[in-house]
Amino acid sequence: MPNFFYNEYKDQLNLFIKNALSEDIRDGDLTGNACIPEGSIKSAKLYVKTPCIIAGIELVEKIFKFYDPSIKFNKLINDGTRVNQSSTPFIVEGNARSILATERLVLNTLQRMSGIASITNNLKEKIKSFNTVLLDTRKTTPNFRYPEKWAVKIGGGSNHRMGLFDAIMIKDNHIDYSNNLEDALYKTQIYIEKLKPKKIFVVVEIRKVFEINKILKFNWIDRILLDNMNVNELKKAVRLIDGKFKTEASGGINELNIIEVAKTGVDYISLGALTHSSPYIDLSLKAN
Repeated sequence: MPNFFYNEYKDQLNLFIKNALSEDIRDGDLTGNACIPEGSIKSAKLYVKTPCIIAGIELVEKIFKFYDPSIKFNKLINDGTRVNQSSTPFIVEGNARSILATERLVLNTLQRMSGIASITNNLKEKIKSFNTVLLDTRKTTPNFRYPEKWAVKIGGGSNHRMGLFDAIMIKDNHIDYSNNLEDALYKTQIYIEKLKPKKIFVVVEIRKVFEINKILKFNWIDRILLDNMNVNELKKAVRLIDGKFKTEASGGINELNIIEVAKTGVDYISLGALTHSSPYIDLSLKAN
């Protein structure tokens, strides 16, 4: 898989690596320094103990080399590959102290990202016959958002906005803090007019079907988010919107009902569960 995600978010991912290594190692790995001779050269293999969609291979190579550029990384399996138990995605060779110092961050990253990629791939497969895009959300782990959203992409999903800085998303609390839905939209319209020619992507959340009629005149909206609606409400909303806006279903969606939701004709389905409820995949880095 081409490394487009890393290239786009290189600064943020390098900052994650730097901070994560500092958090764990600080001035040095006391155990490794105590037990391992300074110049010892060893190798280790990554073993898959649970079948999954492997994710994070590209990132952990950068973790190893960020800590110790002399480490040799032999990638045997690419990100996004479905792997079986006992598969060996990579072999790493170099200073034994460096391998041991980075081992836990490497495993934590791989286990988390592979879990996200696996659940994303499972749900994406369920709706592959529909013209529906599977999205993540901002329900991510603080300071680990970029790897988590990278894992969603590896699993076949797409990214919603990366943060508060790259799109406007008017949600229930924004509306409740304003006088009403229309008031929030009029204020937003004034705000985005001031930012021209910069184009700001705008998503508006509605909780009831009748609210659609209130926003049809705001043709600058890019997408309507249909929040916590049942299948019948979604069908009614899609008919009423009639292609005037892109539609997104969110809230209460899982592997049991995602196909029925996709059948309603919504353009997007977003699930916080892709990141906040994914399993950790059992992986192990063992001396070779």
